[in-house]
Amino acid sequence: FSSRRRHTRSGPQSRGLGDVYKRQGVLIKNAEALEKMDKVNTLIVDKTGTITEGKPTVETVGAFSCDLSEKEVLQYIVSLNTSSEHPLAEATVKYGKEHNAEILKSQDFSAVTGKGVEAKTYQKQGKTVSYLAIEKTVVGYVVIGDRIKDTSAKAIKALQDKGIEVIMLTGDNHDTAKAVASELNLADFKASMLPEDKLEEVEKLQESGKVIAMAGDGINDAPALAKSDVGIAMGTGTDVAIESAMITLVKGDLNGIVKARNLSDSVMKNIKQNLFFALIYNTLGVPIAAGVLFPFFGILLSPMIAALAMSFSSVSVIANALRLRNAKI
Repeated sequence: FSSRRRHTRSGPQSRGLGDVYKRQGVLIKNAEALEKMDKVNTLIVDKTGTITEGKPTVETVGAFSCDLSEKEVLQYIVSLNTSSEHPLAEATVKYGKEHNAEILKSQDFSAVTGKGVEAKTYQKQGKTVSYLAIEKTVVGYVVIGDRIKDTSAKAIKALQDKGIEVIMLTGDNHDTAKAVASELNLADFKASMLPEDKLEEVEKLQESGKVIAMAGDGINDAPALAKSDVGIAMGTGTDVAIESAMITLVKGDLNGIVKARNLSDSVMKNIKQNLFFALIYNTLGVPIAAGVLFPFFGILLSPMIAALAMSFSSVSVIANALRLRNAKI
């Protein structure tokens, strides 16, 4: 994390606080992120790798055609996916190798960014189903599961209890997205979303007056992360997503967003308290030092006392700010 940690540091005090919150699993790039996080009223979350573990595994391989066996379907699927870097492709390749599938040489390989797949069976259980087609005829399929993180449901409810609307945007199909949204009690979700669709959704919500935080982990999420008011990247995600975001959650789970919101609330309250302390000291100290009470009471503020008061003002502000090190987030 050496290249990422520099974003949390700007001096001795910020380094100390940065280390504290890094232990909490929250990396903050700049103070602006904390200020904006306090105002966020809508959170957009990706599904794969953000709500789910992002560790897809193949559960079933099947054949629709009598001309192909399940073993041959697996062979074709693995051979096609060998050149892909997509997590689902990697899952099928791993499964194929575990089952000793022979990898065939493929030609004219191309990957279409953000495109999903469709099917009508396992998707209602929250699974992703990918078809294998030969000459536009579907001959087989592979069912891929990605377990929902244990922390996702609790974190989403905690954010909703704070009055934050949570919306899931995913490139997966509608049935799979609906199953996941139903399990997490998410009333609002959109499926089959391409990277540009997610970006447009962020822009549309911003135009309606919403303050948007976007949480994601993949290349497909980077444009929306950069456009949102507060971009939040999973530390377990891609470097592109992390560089596009203001906040990085080291542990890669949604509990980090709850902590970031709590931290933002604490920081903004602390800032207001410090401004109050400074205002009180200056409101009382400056007129007295200028002699406003002398004509009435003969009171003048000794330069030594004035210097002590100003020092005490600074100490009070610093001491109050240091309480953030022990803030429960």
